[in-house]
Amino acid sequence: MHLGLDRIKQLLAALGNPQDRVPSIHVAGTNGKGSVCAYVSSILAAAGYRVGRYTSPHLRDWTERICINGEAIAPEDLYHFLVRVVEVVNPENSPTQFEVFTAAAWLYFAEQECDVAVMEVGLGGRLDATNVCDRPLATVIVSIGWDHWQVLGPTLGDIAREKAGILKPHSPAIIGPVPPEAQTAIQERIQELNCPAIYPPAATDLGGGKARFADIEVQLPLVGAHQLQNSALAIATVQTLPPSDWTISPQAIQQGIAQTQWPGRLEWSMWKQRRILIDGAHNPESAIVLRQYLDTLEPKPIHWVMGMLSTKSHTEILQILLRPGDRLFTVPVPDSNCVSPQALAELAQTLQSDLYSCEPYEDLAHALDAAAIDSSGLTVVCGSLYLLEWVMGNG
Repeated sequence: MHLGLDRIKQLLAALGNPQDRVPSIHVAGTNGKGSVCAYVSSILAAAGYRVGRYTSPHLRDWTERICINGEAIAPEDLYHFLVRVVEVVNPENSPTQFEVFTAAAWLYFAEQECDVAVMEVGLGGRLDATNVCDRPLATVIVSIGWDHWQVLGPTLGDIAREKAGILKPHSPAIIGPVPPEAQTAIQERIQELNCPAIYPPAATDLGGGKARFADIEVQLPLVGAHQLQNSALAIATVQTLPPSDWTISPQAIQQGIAQTQWPGRLEWSMWKQRRILIDGAHNPESAIVLRQYLDTLEPKPIHWVMGMLSTKSHTEILQILLRPGDRLFTVPVPDSNCVSPQALAELAQTLQSDLYSCEPYEDLAHALDAAAIDSSGLTVVCGSLYLLEWVMGNG
């Protein structure tokens, strides 16, 4: 990881600046930005547009990061576009892996003649490789939390200023609920750039997965109370598009929301014919969302299968999630710099001494087998999206 815009701009210039040939919607935030990108893309596709979507990280396959109307780029096409990007790399200013991939996405969307590209920020915003468009159709800041503070800054204001770096002069800014310190920083940037700012309230929960935003009733396919806010941000975003150029009916909004898919977030899955819940929950804010959802279910002990990267807020996440009587199976996160299962288990025992059991495992499959075999509890896999990638590919 090496934040900065010089390399990506040089790379895109060598490719003919494909980002200038595709209108874009740019989405940043600590949590929820992937869901908002999925909702926005699905709505615009339902309205009849050809929609590119760029997100990260992937869960099972690299092709998931680059989609058109929900369909991932074909592996042979991905290879072709990556080769074309690599061919123009300046060896004296070598781009990062993410920058190469971002350039390939822009080139693919341009040559596939997409009507719009919905671009998710990789990290931060101001210096992220996706931040290369001078006049996006709209920019969205979904949320502000403490993730990646080591890179983005030690305060919520610092983090918010980095994410507000995606805002552009006179382009609509759609802002989700953020802490007061972050709100102040974002508002300063909005006033400086004269952005039309929208702060949509969460949709109203109608029960049974139904919700209402303004006068539009939708069926939410993604679970969790936070999706009331995420769906509202997405609907507000598409409604900022000028009606002279974009035709988006209430029916397209309803259809698009209902057809949205975003795997790996509060998703029910299977492990060897046993039902389990999988979720990233890789920072305190997302851990709160997971805990709130679990509290709406039938009470039963949770059998946690948990692994975390070494840079995450281990103590706070464990404090939010663990309850007396739970079982914890700590595991490594594959191919990542993660906290050791033994260290994570020892930390958990100091924070929640009333766990039924707490066992470190070096083998993920054995940990899942041990957790899921007891049907009296609910098995939940969380702590890292990279951990979910392994589970979904091996279940």
